[in-house]
Amino acid sequence: MKNKNSLKKDSPRQGSDAQVRHPPQKSSLQQRVEQAQAVANVEKPLRKNLEPIIDDALHKFLGVTIEELNKDISEKLQKSPLLEFTIDTDVGFKTAKHRFKQEYLRRLLRVSYGNISEVARRAGVDRRSIHRIVNEAGIDVARIREEMIRPYEIRQKAVNTIIEDVLDHYKNVIHPVKFDALYKNVDSVSKNIVTELPKEDVSLQNAENEFERAFILKALFENKNNLSATAKKIGLRYETLLRKMKALKIKERSMF
Repeated sequence: MKNKNSLKKDSPRQGSDAQVRHPPQKSSLQQRVEQAQAVANVEKPLRKNLEPIIDDALHKFLGVTIEELNKDISEKLQKSPLLEFTIDTDVGFKTAKHRFKQEYLRRLLRVSYGNISEVARRAGVDRRSIHRIVNEAGIDVARIREEMIRPYEIRQKAVNTIIEDVLDHYKNVIHPVKFDALYKNVDSVSKNIVTELPKEDVSLQNAENEFERAFILKALFENKNNLSATAKKIGLRYETLLRKMKALKIKERSMF
């Protein structure tokens, strides 16, 4: 019996003249949909794995499960430690972005043991660009190589910062004694979950986009979504702000 899935031929085989009808090429839209589905399939198991681990780690000190707290920490932990940054809209957009690039590179150098070629590969830029940022920021690459801080330690420190940041928002709803106990043992909690974190690299371009989006959203919130006031506050022309919002897909429904 012939396989139903075998390729159909336009005519009976006649030596080398036999022609095979190839399946139609997928449209770019179909390809994008499949890529998005593939990414979702990879991310789902990670999110399912993290929340129980976070719950177990926190339950030891809280004695109860706070679903919203677990969810908030889990969502923040989905991101690479390279994307954890402080946003200060008082210094203006350009200065803040410049500082972010320097900190992003400093962290990437640490987890790469100061290897410029490795940093360039992981950041998705050429070595010359890395050297330029290093020189501008005054980063001591030789010292980073001497310190040889383990990537695990850097990741754990980032997890500590995330947990402490989220906990601050729940300070008024958690019993003071339990809150203090948990806060003092953040290091212990982070050790239980750091090995479950996603470890994929984040390119400099993607990191900059993430930073710009977070910065603009915060500035809009601080200025009550007034575009003119926001542009003036962060030192951008009104038209430039609109262009960036469009590029970063920041719409009114995306604002706080």
